[in-house]
Amino acid sequence: MAAARNLIGDAGSIRPTMRDEEKAKENDSPSSKKPKLERSPSTRWEFAAAFGVFAVFSTGLFCIYLTMPTSVYVNLKLPRTISDLRFLKDHLATYAKDYPAQFILGYCSTYIFMQTFMIPGTIFMSLLAGALFGVVRGLFLVVLNATAGASSCFFLSKLIGRPIVNWLWPEKLRVFQAEIAKRREKLLNYMLFLRVTPTLPNLFINLASPIVDIPFHVFFLATLLGLIPASYITVRAGLALGDLKSVKDLYDFKTLSMLFLIGSIIIFPTLLKRKRIYE
Repeated sequence: MAAARNLIGDAGSIRPTMRDEEKAKENDSPSSKKPKLERSPSTRWEFAAAFGVFAVFSTGLFCIYLTMPTSVYVNLKLPRTISDLRFLKDHLATYAKDYPAQFILGYCSTYIFMQTFMIPGTIFMSLLAGALFGVVRGLFLVVLNATAGASSCFFLSKLIGRPIVNWLWPEKLRVFQAEIAKRREKLLNYMLFLRVTPTLPNLFINLASPIVDIPFHVFFLATLLGLIPASYITVRAGLALGDLKSVKDLYDFKTLSMLFLIGSIIIFPTLLKRKRIYE
């Protein structure tokens, strides 16, 4: 009987151990870890930092606008139509001529702010640059500001962009990540193709690039060079602002065909290399 008691005692001592092992297995199972994977990667500190960046940009813009004469400041608003843009151009023409440095500072700050925080309407700012500065200076300003704004958006997305992109474009992000993975060796060519052609929206490229691990130097070069053709078309159209009826008139079939032709020439080395690999 004593032996039986020992066996029972041993069995009783084994049971807690078996339960502990089962609990450990449950803790290691994928289902138990699933909530951790679904958490947002952005912390409160990261959102606070993003809000701080927004506050700094907003304060700087407010201070710049306060330096303007009241007659100029009170009539400022972001254009949403071509008629709004014509009014703004006529309203700012004298100020831009008399105070070029202050105007350029305000223009650049506004453009970069809009690009950084994904505010629509930068195409009107590009048209305004052509209308007020001509093709050469206007193109330089637009490409410089678009690149700076896209770069700023890139780093902001690196901070808090993952949950936003996963929420807005989950399927598009997966496809983009797969395409980037296939083209790592000629990534600059592919990014140039995306920037030159309207294959993907620039907003999506700015936000998704840090998430799919595109190096910043590739992103920067592709943005700087790839935005030149489309920016040239937009800035040149600003010279004939009076004849423009809608933003849609900027990109007709001929213009889109030209952009895709340029993009095809850029990506051709990548396609040729892939063909040689398969052969």
